[in-house]
Amino acid sequence: MTAYAAGLPPIALDELTARAELLTRVDRKYVLPRSELPELLDGLAGRARVLEIDGRREFGYHSVYFDTPELDSYLGAARRRRRRFKARLRHYVDSGLQYAEVKTRGPRGTTVKRRRPYDGGDGFAPVLAESGVDVDPARLSPTLTTCYRRTTLYVSETGTRVTIDADLAWRVPGGPELDLAGRVIVETKSGGRASAADRLLWSLGHRPCPVSKYATGLAALRPGLPAHRWRPVLRRHFPALSSALPPALEDLS
Repeated sequence: MTAYAAGLPPIALDELTARAELLTRVDRKYVLPRSELPELLDGLAGRARVLEIDGRREFGYHSVYFDTPELDSYLGAARRRRRRFKARLRHYVDSGLQYAEVKTRGPRGTTVKRRRPYDGGDGFAPVLAESGVDVDPARLSPTLTTCYRRTTLYVSETGTRVTIDADLAWRVPGGPELDLAGRVIVETKSGGRASAADRLLWSLGHRPCPVSKYATGLAALRPGLPAHRWRPVLRRHFPALSSALPPALEDLS
């Protein structure tokens, strides 16, 4: 995927963070065939810059999502509860940095992310407290692991970040794994209004969809869970999964 963004000018991490850290933001997510990425990036030529660190433009991410035994995080998203959360340990593979991160819902559908460097100490406790999430961190345990490669763009006219995640793999502890070859997840992160990247995606026939790396992955790998929000995404965008998923998923309406 790095080759696709080779023609875009670079932006350094410090400048990207200063211009568009966007810890409180509106997220719009799209699933595209990987073969359609060149058309998207060509359309952003002259408007976007690509994050570059030490000559690299694509970076490995490894995230472990945590949930309660009752799956409060997953079910909060499945049932669209207003006070819902996600908790994860995010490992930036290329730099070796790790963060404990908690996401919650803010006003008007915004996403609020809080994080702290993670060294194994008290884990999620301080981030949960800062996020106002009333969950005992001792009850959280690993539920799903995701791995992917990310390219990050900055669209200056609307101060928007665009992330492109490829080579996504989902795995449950001690259970099956799914590799999503041939598809990428594109996410726009803005302060509110639609960006130039959103408008370009719409013009190319793509619409936002409720894909969640945690919830969609868990729905795919544990088909007995309530998953009405994500079944259409799995059926439409990942048809090849039908041969790899547990048979129960094919029977769901």
